[in-house]
Amino acid sequence: MHARLVVSELVLTAFRNYARLHLALDGRPVVLAGPNGAGKTNLLEAISYLGAGRGLRGARLRDVDSRGEGKNGSWAISAVLDGPHGRFEVGTGRDRAAATSRRLVRIDGKLRPGPASLADWVPVLWLTPAQDRLFLDQPSSRRRFLDKLVAVLDPTHSTRINEYERTLRERARLLKKPGADADWLSALERTMAETGIAIAAARLLAVVDLTQAAASGIGPFPAAVITAAGEAEDWLAQCPALEAEDLLAGALASSRARDAEAGGAAHGPHRTDMAVSHGELGLAAAVLSTGEQKSLLLSIVLGAARIQEKKRGFAPLLLLDEVSAHLDEDHRGALYDEVAALGAQAWMTGTDATLFSALGDGACFLRVNDGCVEKMT
Repeated sequence: MHARLVVSELVLTAFRNYARLHLALDGRPVVLAGPNGAGKTNLLEAISYLGAGRGLRGARLRDVDSRGEGKNGSWAISAVLDGPHGRFEVGTGRDRAAATSRRLVRIDGKLRPGPASLADWVPVLWLTPAQDRLFLDQPSSRRRFLDKLVAVLDPTHSTRINEYERTLRERARLLKKPGADADWLSALERTMAETGIAIAAARLLAVVDLTQAAASGIGPFPAAVITAAGEAEDWLAQCPALEAEDLLAGALASSRARDAEAGGAAHGPHRTDMAVSHGELGLAAAVLSTGEQKSLLLSIVLGAARIQEKKRGFAPLLLLDEVSAHLDEDHRGALYDEVAALGAQAWMTGTDATLFSALGDGACFLRVNDGCVEKMT
């Protein structure tokens, strides 16, 4: 028997089109069926907030609040989860009292420092239709996708990313000031170098594991070859970590004038891209068909779930929005078989419930319509 992580109970308050929702679940994978605009993706987004990060849509916290008459107040989510070490509770939502929006997090009733504290408790991976063009999108989108994968495999990665981005912003603010303190800048750049090379190291380890997982074969899904393509990663691959830190710190120091004018920083792991190619065809993902790109993405996500299950003993929660619509029967069957083999609680959405019929009694089928959710018979 697999150790498992599952949502057993979910309560939403003032969340998107849900004024109030209470779901009791039995641990099986969940199929959410219903028309477009009914609130299926909103439910997946709510589950995504049980983990670290900015949620499935990356939305501003205020934009998640329910709108309309009788739907006032800050959104909140509470959930009971069963994991490898027993039952625990997660509560999260927008802090209405804060001067600027921030997300509060409680685990078993105790206030935690922030969303990053959830990384070790509730790993979550997702695929949405918005990611269908990931390989044609800007490098920043692929980098965020890669870092999400890394954070599931290495929960401390989220904390490192947050620390790096905070220091990056602080350096940018300081550079805008005339006569900025050089010693302060050097200290910030040293912190960026140490944290940045640690980020690059985690990425390099993860892409090796992800490529190996995909190559091991996930039904008919193609093997993906994944590379972290960036200056920091290149330095780390060529020299010891301390030397790579010195190279990054030196590059940041030499680019102060340019960075002060342009904003941001010309060097660092925030410039990295994720390069993906089809292992069998040897072609870059960007030149593949839409269907092949979708299959590659699923191969990568399922590979990450495999690695987590192997390393940590349980699979992450999987949120798969409209995942079956563009898959043929063989790929759908392979996806459902892999979910079952992992013991993962996958949350899958679609307008046509029959596309999930192969799951049979192995899944809980829920119908979603205008913010109302009921079990299907």
